[in-house]
Amino acid sequence: MRRALLGRRAVRLAGPRLGPGLRRRHRPRAGRVLSRTDVAGGTDPFGTAALRAGVLAAWSSSRTRFREDVNAEDDLRRGGYADTWVAELLQNAADAALAAELPGRVRAVVVDGELRVANTGAPLDADGVAALAALRASAKRDASGATGRFGVGFAAVLAVCTAPRLVTAAGGVAFSAARTAVEVARLGGAAAAELARDARVPVLRLAWPAPEEEPPPPGFATEVRLRPGPGTDPHDLLDELARAAGDLLLALPGLESVTAGAVTVARTDLGDGRVRVGDAGYLLVTGDAGVRWALPLHGDRPAPLGPDRGEVLHAPTRSAEQLSLPARLIAPFPLDPDRRRIRADDPGVDVLVDAAATGYATLVRCVAPADRTLLVPEPGFPRSPLDGRLREAVTAALTGTAWLPAATGEEDLLAPERAEWLDVPADGLPELLAATDPAFARLLSSGTVPPPGLGVERVGAAALAERLTGVEADPGRWRDLYAALAPAVDTVPGLAAELGALPVPLVDGRLVPGPASVLLADGAGPAAAVPELRVAHPDAVHPLLRRLGAAEADRDTLLAAPALRAAVERSVDDAEAGLDTTALARAVLSLLDGPVVAPDERLGAGARSGPAPFGALALTDDDGRPARADELVLPDAAVRDLLDPAAPVGVLGPEWSDVPRAALVAAGVLDGFTVAGFDPEVLHDGEHYPDDGDTPPAVRDLDLVADDRWPAALALLAADRDTRAAVLTGYTAWWLSRHVRLDGRLPSTWRLRSATGLTGLYDEVRALPGVDDAVLAAVGVRDRVVVDGPDEVTELLDRLADPARTVTGEVAAAAYSALAAAVADGRVDLDDVDPPDRVRTVAGAVAPTDRAVVLDAPWVLPALDALPAVPGGDGPAALAELLDVPLASDRVAGTVRGTGTPGPWTADPEVVLALAALGETPPPGRLHRHAELVVDLDGGGTASVPAWPGRGDDWHATDPLRALVAALSFRRRVRMLG
Repeated sequence: MRRALLGRRAVRLAGPRLGPGLRRRHRPRAGRVLSRTDVAGGTDPFGTAALRAGVLAAWSSSRTRFREDVNAEDDLRRGGYADTWVAELLQNAADAALAAELPGRVRAVVVDGELRVANTGAPLDADGVAALAALRASAKRDASGATGRFGVGFAAVLAVCTAPRLVTAAGGVAFSAARTAVEVARLGGAAAAELARDARVPVLRLAWPAPEEEPPPPGFATEVRLRPGPGTDPHDLLDELARAAGDLLLALPGLESVTAGAVTVARTDLGDGRVRVGDAGYLLVTGDAGVRWALPLHGDRPAPLGPDRGEVLHAPTRSAEQLSLPARLIAPFPLDPDRRRIRADDPGVDVLVDAAATGYATLVRCVAPADRTLLVPEPGFPRSPLDGRLREAVTAALTGTAWLPAATGEEDLLAPERAEWLDVPADGLPELLAATDPAFARLLSSGTVPPPGLGVERVGAAALAERLTGVEADPGRWRDLYAALAPAVDTVPGLAAELGALPVPLVDGRLVPGPASVLLADGAGPAAAVPELRVAHPDAVHPLLRRLGAAEADRDTLLAAPALRAAVERSVDDAEAGLDTTALARAVLSLLDGPVVAPDERLGAGARSGPAPFGALALTDDDGRPARADELVLPDAAVRDLLDPAAPVGVLGPEWSDVPRAALVAAGVLDGFTVAGFDPEVLHDGEHYPDDGDTPPAVRDLDLVADDRWPAALALLAADRDTRAAVLTGYTAWWLSRHVRLDGRLPSTWRLRSATGLTGLYDEVRALPGVDDAVLAAVGVRDRVVVDGPDEVTELLDRLADPARTVTGEVAAAAYSALAAAVADGRVDLDDVDPPDRVRTVAGAVAPTDRAVVLDAPWVLPALDALPAVPGGDGPAALAELLDVPLASDRVAGTVRGTGTPGPWTADPEVVLALAALGETPPPGRLHRHAELVVDLDGGGTASVPAWPGRGDDWHATDPLRALVAALSFRRRVRMLG
């Protein structure tokens, strides 16, 4: 409220005195001086008459001044001060309290239909009244801590009342639109003319004393009395004041309480910057240049304002500058005359923005560490130019100010531009890392997630694993780190992969990256004897290492370890270089001393003889020289006597006699024959084997067997289940068929005793103890005629043409049928085979090719006379091409002499019985029976035959069964050709 007017001496009015009861009628004029009794007599304690006289004189002397004042007041009432009557009244009350250095209290009540707002502090004085009536002047311009600057805010009450009154203990002052209109009308002139044209008047330009008003309530210095116009309920105004009281008590430190009817809103200082305004709590921080920040609280925790809350700058009362910061800014920004917008070009704005940013950083530091990030402004578009400047300044201040809690301790704070955030949800891990190595001193504490845009460096799981590589810590501390990480690995997808390079301390003191390359062992054992193995220190072992790929140091895992394989592979070189590889060898042998395990994909397809191929393991022979395990043989091995004397195989030295035989054999030392997965780079001639990708296990070291020891070697192979299975198929059978020698010859040059269909063509293999026909057949001994290529065709033709061999016509017929089939189905190209000089006939004799024919029709055989006939079998045409000889039916043709006695086939009982036995139907056509069947040959001469085809489907015969055989043979050939 404005200051009280200072008392003024009464002055005598100019002009002659009037008699009793007489009054001088005159028009007010500028410069009129009031009598002393007008002021000192108590009728006008604030000198309102002089103020009115001055205003009326100005209106009278100027044609435009009246209308200018009307417009100015109307602009204030309808413009910048619209709807601000509560803020203006409470702001004046706060100024009055500050001026009197008293607690500010406001009481608002409704009395006789009007709203009365009383306040404590300095009462209204003459200067204050003059300022109210001056419209553009203020009595608070030099008042310390005063809020207003232009003294025009009181015009806001005109929105609810056209005749406001202000009362103090010394007297009152009244303003009235109606009384002002009367004065203007009496004034006449241009002002009266303007009034006649437009009924608006400047209400606050003319003030009148109000001696009839009762004083303010006890304890209050000034009371504003507002009687609302028609249609406005004063109780509604009272409610409006009650609703606005909280925000204004927060903005106006001069006020302590506001009572609106039965509602009292008080401001209570709780200490440590915390205040309570009504039911709401705030944390207040005061900065430089009068800047204050008010952060709403919910209990003891911050309740930041949302960016869409509609918050505005309070300077200190509400302005129109929208803000989106989490706390309320109360600062004396220079405002335009309507107190709605800041004066952006004022130099003080930059100072206040900087002070606000610094104060905001202080506010953040005053909040508990766990809640500080809640106060970082959310990213978004600014709500106003001032909001944009504040957001930018606040972000810069927060970036460079230490306020984030560090993992090094509760008292340590970090500026975001120097901080690091561990993006791994592992509670306590940042603190553990900071205590482990100074390189992690910039980590934020657990649970602190910095908002974006502050420059905090993110440390992800992969980066953490990389940085841990150089950390020196005892194994127990590493286990603590793993324990802190474990819950996050179980809950965060993909985190295990990011930690793939996490370091692990080893028993030998090394620190290696990657749990997947580490083995976990309980204590001393074979693994400890192999330096190449990465065995984790037992004090560092944690289940997380298994989760990240570390394997237990069990037998199978150790044998499959790449480091152990590498050590074995170079062990012979190491031994030859003078290094002692005994510990390695005995460690490996101890691991191999166990039951045979199932095939393991890591060890090669089909491996069955042991858990891993360790043939390169360095052992020593009987001369003490280092040698590969797979180049040594046990002294009493079953295969020792089967090996070629020139084979590069030594005898195992006696120093290994204490090692179990099974372990030595598993390492590759020869005892019996060994089955291994097919590996063309290891197995002899393996690169020539037509592997289809599914080759079964194979027997290795077969190339070491002496040629004359194969019968015994085959017996040894057949005696073992695994080697026998390998011999019967795949690479092993293929290799044996090409390299085994039986009595100095390949197996394919012999036949089984049971293969009687090959008698004469191949020699019968002698009986081999322990070797059955299945094994002999697998290694290539013949059990039937097989023709797969031109070499076999040539060999078989040579054997058939060999006069030294006794081959029956039946065996020859089967052989020629196989040859014809190979030609017919394309297995043999005729261009790859030369025709033979001799052939085997149906009688088993050998005849020159140039005289022979292929017997394609059995009925012409009696008519061939002396021509040698080769059995044609099922493919006489193909065979004729192979042998380059004609078909018999092309050389012999003729016509039956006479017609015989025709009749059906079934007329002969023997034919019926034969058909039933063969499961055949009677041939088509009729059978002509002859006592003697003579055929006139086309080439001249005659021939007596038992059967011959006639016209159509008819047959002629002296022997019905011979005719039936010929007819069925002919029908079969037709079916095959069709």
